[in-house]
Amino acid sequence: MHMMKRGITLLVVLGLASLATAGLTGHQLGTPAGANTQSSTDIEMVSAHGYTKNQVEYYLTDDEKTYARPGLTVEIVNAEIPADRRPVVEVTFVDDMGLPLDREGRLTPGTISMSFVIAWYDGGLSQYTAYTTRPQTSPITGETAVQASTDSGGSWDDVEIGRSFYTFGTQLPAGYDMSKTHTVYVYATRNTADILDKNYYSDPTHDFRPDGGAITDRWGLILTETCNACHDPLALHGGSRRAVQGCAMCHNPQSWDPDTGNTVDLKVMIHKIHFGASLPSVQAGTPYQIIGYRQSVHDYSDVVFPQDVRNCWNCHSPDAEQGSNWFTNPTRAVCASCHDDINWETGENHPGGAATSDNFCANCHQPEGSREFDASVKGAHTIPNKSTQLQGINMEIVDVTGAEPGGMPTVSFTLTNDDGSVVEDIAGLRTLTLRAAGPIGETIDHTVDISEDARDATLSDGVFTDTFSAPIPGDATGSWGFSADVRRDTTIDDGTAAGTGVTEGAFNPIFYAAVTDDEPMPRREVVSIDKCNVCHDTLSLHGGQRFNTTECVMCHRPNNDDSGRRPEGENPPESVDMRWMIHRIHTGEGLVNDFTVYGYGGTAHNYNEVVYPGDLRNCVSCHESGTYSVPLPAGTQSVQTLRDWYAPMLPAAASCLACHSSIDAAAHAWTNTAPFGESCASCHGDNRAFSVDQVHAR
Repeated sequence: MHMMKRGITLLVVLGLASLATAGLTGHQLGTPAGANTQSSTDIEMVSAHGYTKNQVEYYLTDDEKTYARPGLTVEIVNAEIPADRRPVVEVTFVDDMGLPLDREGRLTPGTISMSFVIAWYDGGLSQYTAYTTRPQTSPITGETAVQASTDSGGSWDDVEIGRSFYTFGTQLPAGYDMSKTHTVYVYATRNTADILDKNYYSDPTHDFRPDGGAITDRWGLILTETCNACHDPLALHGGSRRAVQGCAMCHNPQSWDPDTGNTVDLKVMIHKIHFGASLPSVQAGTPYQIIGYRQSVHDYSDVVFPQDVRNCWNCHSPDAEQGSNWFTNPTRAVCASCHDDINWETGENHPGGAATSDNFCANCHQPEGSREFDASVKGAHTIPNKSTQLQGINMEIVDVTGAEPGGMPTVSFTLTNDDGSVVEDIAGLRTLTLRAAGPIGETIDHTVDISEDARDATLSDGVFTDTFSAPIPGDATGSWGFSADVRRDTTIDDGTAAGTGVTEGAFNPIFYAAVTDDEPMPRREVVSIDKCNVCHDTLSLHGGQRFNTTECVMCHRPNNDDSGRRPEGENPPESVDMRWMIHRIHTGEGLVNDFTVYGYGGTAHNYNEVVYPGDLRNCVSCHESGTYSVPLPAGTQSVQTLRDWYAPMLPAAASCLACHSSIDAAAHAWTNTAPFGESCASCHGDNRAFSVDQVHAR
């Protein structure tokens, strides 16, 4: 990055200015985007332009920014279809400061490649049909599919720096419907890998009607930003395709995979991918695969969606223009994408019987019925744990007394339903467990926990009290944290005689008590449960009783492992420390070593096939700001990593090697570790050459 050719910066800038003012002529469909000249102020703005610490541009010098001209934004200014029926599209392309770029990369670094798609939109069916297609013949089946694709054989007219016209090689068919909405999609890549070790992408869409009329039908089923909540960002086909509307233009009913016979229609393919391992066809033994570019096999049979797949609104945002389509427009293709064991011709696995068209789907599958779990679309996707029939259960710890070395603490708490009424039958609860762990503080990890079944707590004036039967250790110090697990089993009406059983749990309360401290000291907050729930919707673990990451660390601590559950023949035990375990789970298939944790009943949980949908370098996707840098707070403890390259690992090494699991990384950490501490911050501390932020920058 620091080897960039600063000496040619001025020549580049002067070259841009002279070219931009040369008055080159060409198509006049629109006005140029971006300045025609660059003043000294423009150059200063480029040099001073700010970036966040998780971007590689943040670490460039002003000279390097001025030379590299980071960024790429492509805009489709206009599109028209002339008499020869070969569409002409005007595009502009600028850097992050809005200054024009050279498409061929001669006057500004990085060539810009662009590919174009054009399709017409059927508003009644909410789907595209592309004019740009290609035949694909399977070497496996010999079948040929005509698939939507990008244009080929087109030509460029570069009218000035940062502004060009592209004429399609594809000729639209005679008699095409000019009154239909047409969409042009361009996906562009600016190749700056040689100077910034990254490329820039931009993929805009542009809707128009060839007859010039007002657009009344527009695709708007999904918002790209909704996908990006988990995918961070959605970047497919080499990273260049990132707009969901663009995906829908090629992934439409006209396109299918001749190798497997599977459609690649977006509404079918995406549902099946996200349902993955739970598809009836997969569970019956048929893998769900798409064979793509150069016969690469994409098998989605192991995909496990990180939340309940019936959370339809998490993808189909109500903010989208057609965000209600999922419940107002049921079709066989959409429904059978998940329920793929339905035979529409015979009616097998479809209570409504045979269905030869979509015309009558809405007769039974109305948007919303009179009760949950009925045949309406919303009713059929009711999630039991979110049923309105549930009373809701809430717990708050209001006080703790007797929290002292050797003492048996007494916990006072309230337990209520959502309507505020007291849950009096606590003996009938599936779980009511009080938990205490310590010592704790801003710089201290838990080392021990005790628990108490509190289903015999006494009730007075709406407050329960229960005293632990196990004491706080006599040598306890600092502060201790108190929490609780609460579960209630209930049966709700799902339209069947038996009903359906549901376990509802209370969000785990947290209360801190001073054992030897003058005032209670809370544990440091490292991650945010709200961030977890962006992907998990409702993080609910251990049978639906653990929801709060602050409680998780009471047991998932540096000195704890799965030895109590692991079969003797599978030793040594695996660490269940929070930082080690969660990093390892999310790294999943990227791990070098096996990561298997044994849980309740001796059940093995292997995470080596987990695929994280986002970018693991984006630490703030899970972490609170500033909680992932080194050095770690004094008092944090070593992790017993008996199944890894060495053990124990000091806390910073455990945090890093949980993801960076190679022997090279382990050797690096080992050689920079002394028995009395770690030297990580010497290179990886804030403002160091290889700070945590910088090495994770994207």
